[in-house]
Amino acid sequence: MLALQINTTACDGSDMFWPWFLWLLAAFILGIILGWLLSKIFGGTNDTIDYSSKIKGLEADLAACRKEKGVLAATAAATTASLAAAVVPTKAVIPAKADDSVKDDLTKVEGIGPKIKGLLNDDGIWNFKQLSESELSRLQKILDNAGPRYRVHKPKTWSAQAKMAAEGKWTELAKWQDELKGGL
Repeated sequence: MLALQINTTACDGSDMFWPWFLWLLAAFILGIILGWLLSKIFGGTNDTIDYSSKIKGLEADLAACRKEKGVLAATAAATTASLAAAVVPTKAVIPAKADDSVKDDLTKVEGIGPKIKGLLNDDGIWNFKQLSESELSRLQKILDNAGPRYRVHKPKTWSAQAKMAAEGKWTELAKWQDELKGGL
C-alpha cells in the first residue's frame, strides 16, 4: 500500500522534487568530504606549481643570448668590413673555349652516314669531341626531328665511339666496330 501511495504521489508530481533533491545534495556533500579526506590521507598533488623561478631563469638565458647575438653581429660586421677591404679587384677570367673549328669526318662512327652527319652538323656537332660529349637524348632528338627514316637509327654507342676516335684509339675502335652492327 505504501508503494501505491508513492506511485500516486509520483503521478501527480506533487512532492517528488524535494526528496530527490535532498538525496542528491547529500551525496554531493558526502563526495566532497570523502575526496578531501582521501587527499589528506594519501597526499594529493598540488596542481598549482610555482613556475616563477623557472620563468626568471629562462628570461635570464634569453637576455644572455640576445647580448651574445649583439656581440656576434658586431664581430661579423667588423670581419666583413676587413674582408671587403682586403679583396683586390681583378679582371674576370674567361675560360678558353675548346677548339671547335676542327671538323672531323663523323661518318667514321659506325651508324653515321653522310645524311646523319649533315643533321649533326646542322645541330652544331662538327667533331668527335663534340659528339662524345653529346647526350643520348640529344642525339635521339636530332634523329626524331629529322623524320621517320632517321628514327630507326639508334645512337646508343655513338658517343663512346666518338670518344675513342677523339683520343686516337683507332685500332680499338675498328675492333669494336667489327663487333657492332649498324651502330648498336
